[in-house]
Amino acid sequence: MHKNFDAAIVRSDTKITAEVLAAGAGSLKVVGRAGAGVDNIDVAAATSHNVVVLNTPGGNSISACELTCILIGAMARHVVPAGQSMKEGRWDRKLYSGSELYGKTLAVLGLGRIGREVAIRMKTWGMRVIGYDPITTEAEAKAAGIEKMSLEEIWPLADYITVHTPLIPATRNLICAETLEKCKQGVKVVNVARGGIIDERAVLDALNSGKCAGAAFDVFPEEPPKSEVTKALINHPKVVATPHLGASTSEAQVRVAVEVAEQFIALNGTSSKYTTYLGVINREALAHYQ
Repeated sequence: MHKNFDAAIVRSDTKITAEVLAAGAGSLKVVGRAGAGVDNIDVAAATSHNVVVLNTPGGNSISACELTCILIGAMARHVVPAGQSMKEGRWDRKLYSGSELYGKTLAVLGLGRIGREVAIRMKTWGMRVIGYDPITTEAEAKAAGIEKMSLEEIWPLADYITVHTPLIPATRNLICAETLEKCKQGVKVVNVARGGIIDERAVLDALNSGKCAGAAFDVFPEEPPKSEVTKALINHPKVVATPHLGASTSEAQVRVAVEVAEQFIALNGTSSKYTTYLGVINREALAHYQ
């Protein structure tokens, strides 16, 4: 990190480590993540150097939501393996008979922007949407057509479960062997949030036992995946896997770039048009400049 920079913008691959922050100490004032999480930025080290860390939490919402909905549909109708069998010259019409989403129950775990957007869309498909979130109120959930419940109430009711939480100690392995045991026979799970929220080994075992009838993963604990468990999961015939495409649309990439730039201008305090910086993660570092 060169001493002459006041700010840095990163996407998901570039790591802003304690070492990088120490090298920029004295000049670096803000690091912006053009995207949702800040897993690749050492927030504690940034705060100790009075470096503001911000992200663009809403910029990817629609893209991540749409991919989630597409993956739910792909699992219901076996689109991926059926398409592959056609390419291989087969006509497996009976083999890939699916099921309707209409009338099925979708559980949304995490009712932030993305979770609520998923609920609104899948409701239109005629699904019953139930959800859990420790922060969202019952009224907020209801506005998106979601019946808010406890996790214990959700497990036995859900035909599909999709997770939309950050990866924190409380959400690591939120779906695991113990929780899958409480689920319906033939439950299907989706993770377009963060690798590690769903225990991959538990899902692999549940797929092999028949407890779980399908899974869709866009995110993994390690990317690109190296572990044997993850590779076995990706190669499982009942799994639809994509290489972290949640935010990979031209629209989302433009949106997050614009949002991070607008927040930088707002922090500078010189614009009457751009005045908010809602993506700031460490407000205590902000106090240093106010």
